Amino acid sequence: MGISRRLPGVPDKRVPDKPRLLELMLGARLALAASLAGITVLCWLYLFAEAADMRAMGDMTMAMPPKGAVDLVLLLVMWWIMMIGMMLPSAAPMILTFATVNARRRARAQPGVPTALFAAGYVLAWGGFSIAATLAQWALESAALLSPMAMSVTSARLGGVLFLAAGLYQLTPLKRACLIACRSPVDFVVNRWRDGAIGALRMGLEHGLSCLGCCWILMALLFVGGAMNLVWVAVLAIAVLVEKLFPFGEWTARIGGLLLAGWGLWLMGADLLRTSP
Repeated sequence: MGISRRLPGVPDKRVPDKPRLLELMLGARLALAASLAGITVLCWLYLFAEAADMRAMGDMTMAMPPKGAVDLVLLLVMWWIMMIGMMLPSAAPMILTFATVNARRRARAQPGVPTALFAAGYVLAWGGFSIAATLAQWALESAALLSPMAMSVTSARLGGVLFLAAGLYQLTPLKRACLIACRSPVDFVVNRWRDGAIGALRMGLEHGLSCLGCCWILMALLFVGGAMNLVWVAVLAIAVLVEKLFPFGEWTARIGGLLLAGWGLWLMGADLLRTSP
């Protein structure tokens, strides 16, 4: 801070060296990106531990469905951590954009808010989905339509219906609108900016709802491939990442929709042929 430099041709005037705004933002962005990556890694380590516990239990009888509040809370925690691990990487550009705009506002002596509040709003939205997924798993297990060990549906026809529904949803205007919102972080942050802590939390929640509208049906496919099948979990997470971050993401969503719908029809048809007299 005490270092100074002479301006050319002005020997008596000294200008103190100051960190450039770009350098400040870059440093903050790197720290934030590292934090997001660390949270994602921790979530996946948790999922690996849960999957290992499931394998270790083998054919042991499990309560079906969960009988108490503690069982449901633990199931909710599992779903919520899974959603964070799957969705946080694709939300990183939006969170980093919010942090950059926040830093620029502070540099102009405008009020800023912790970026963690924006991220918390996003996570809260997926917490709502996790509650729905927990209740859906409970209902499916109660109806003997879900294997509690693999956490996958036992009916090929139901699996086909879910694939078909996911494929058709990929082609809807609502899917496209939500995907465009997720793929435009600068437009979202600039056009929907709200001041204050509540404003940041609300912005994060709005982005989370857009993301939820874009991807909820893909997350429902976890019931088909198995929520504890981490290869399937990773495939869905990568599909979401490609849709949101890659230049051809919109086409990926449409082509993927056609493939999912076709696969769903094939599963349903094969099940009908197998069960027909």
